[in-house]
Order: sequence, then structure tokens, then C-alpha cells
Amino acid sequence: MEPSPDPEGIAGSKLLALARESVMEAASRVIKAAEYRRERWKNGLGWTREIIRGPANATTDWHWRVSIAEIEQDAAFSRFPGIERELVLLSGNGMRLVFDDGQQALLEPPRGKLRFSGDRVVRAVLTDGPTQDFNLMWNPTHVQAELAVRPLTGSMVFFVEPGVTWMVHMVAGQAGWNEDAGLPSLQSGDTAILASATSRSRFALEGGGSLIVIRLPAAATSRTIA
Repeated sequence: MEPSPDPEGIAGSKLLALARESVMEAASRVIKAAEYRRERWKNGLGWTREIIRGPANATTDWHWRVSIAEIEQDAAFSRFPGIERELVLLSGNGMRLVFDDGQQALLEPPRGKLRFSGDRVVRAVLTDGPTQDFNLMWNPTHVQAELAVRPLTGSMVFFVEPGVTWMVHMVAGQAGWNEDAGLPSLQSGDTAILASATSRSRFALEGGGSLIVIRLPAAATSRTIA
């Protein structure tokens, strides 16, 4: 159903302001892999290590969430109505995702990935042994999400606008930030949160390895990662 006309743009402005607030509340920082919170899946059939969610005080009504799923056996995924998801294979020999409508998708090493709706009923069938999978989830009413897997060979620069959060997950390798960033170095498994409250900020990363890069703008300001 299409929304009712809003000639003054009042409703849209309020929604955008709330979305920006939810994305912006976290200051730039590095979350070390040892700090991730391990918990059961929503359906109790597996484990996940939560990296971060937003808003920070949200329980079940978060706008976005980033975690690492530990899949040790064939299992049904939890359903998340109204949520979009993207999975990236981090380790293991891969898995096949089987949806209730008959669709199947194979996530293969080294970094197979798939984007799908959390409304869908899906089961993971392991190829050969356990896997670990990077799991990004977001509510498109509040934010959009753009995810890319990138090699790091030397330097990479991020320009962070107010109202937009970037995340950089170090899949493998190590790297350091420019001195002005005031952030500790990234080791394998760590995640950096990049945010700027008042002006466009520059963050430069130098090192080698493999990254997952995420851009989380408010829903009305989305664009694709170059």
C-alpha cells in the first residue's frame, strides 16, 4: 500500500531524523573480537556472537544488527519478519540454503554471500562440517544497508558523512588507522565502527588482508558502495 500524500514532507522529515539518530548514536570505535557477546539463536538451534546492534538500548526492536553465526549442524534459520538479511561465509566448507518455495543457494568458500528477506523460511544444509558466517540484518523502514567484501592491499580511505555509520570487519590480516582517527589497530576478527557527528570525516586504513565493509545510511539517503 502506498503511503498517503504528505505535501509538507513533515512525516518524511521526522522519519529521516529518527533514522539518523538511531544510526548516529554510536561514536567511532573498534570492537575487539573477544568482546562479542555469544548467545543462542532466536529459535534455539544454533549460536551467534553479536558484534553490535542499533539503537544500542534496543532488545527486539533494533534497526540493524551485526553478528557471526556459528552453524554446527543442519538447522532451520530463525525468522525475522520485516527484516532484510545478508550472509557472508567466513570459514568452513560452505552450506546450501534451502527455502520453503524450493529455491536453493550455495554459499561456497572463500566468501560466498547471499541477501534475502528475514520473512522467508530457510534451512541451512552444511556441505562438510561447521561454518562461521557474517550476518547483517536491518529494518529497511529505518536504514538501508550496503555490504561489500574487499581485499586490503595497502591503503583504503573511508569518507564518513553525518547521519551515516560505516562498519569495517577484518576477516583476515591486520591494519592500522591514520593517527587522526584515534582508533586502535584492527586484528583478524575485529570490527571498526566509523561515525561523524557534525561534518564529513576521513578515515584511512593501512595494512593487508580481507575486509567486509558495510555502509548504513538512513533509509532516504542510501547509495551504493563504490
